[in-house]
Amino acid sequence: IRAMEIIDELEKERRSVYAGSIAYLDFWGNFDSCIAIRTVVKKDNRYFMQAGAGIVADSKPLKEFKETESKAKVLMEAVMGVDS
Repeated sequence: IRAMEIIDELEKERRSVYAGSIAYLDFWGNFDSCIAIRTVVKKDNRYFMQAGAGIVADSKPLKEFKETESKAKVLMEAVMGVDS
């Protein structure tokens, strides 16, 4: 819970579905889940995009930042393609 409080203190924008868990369970008992680290939400004809990286103990900050930029670029290109 403390991690959520720190995020709330540091980040000015609400995360919405970003960084939340997405999962499914089907009728045959198959289950899968993931963390949403690339999201696009359309509201009132505006798009809200968020992208991030999975940080672990041996992560390289610059590499993770570049990965996040790359993910955000792909999201922007996808949205621009939808609206063109």
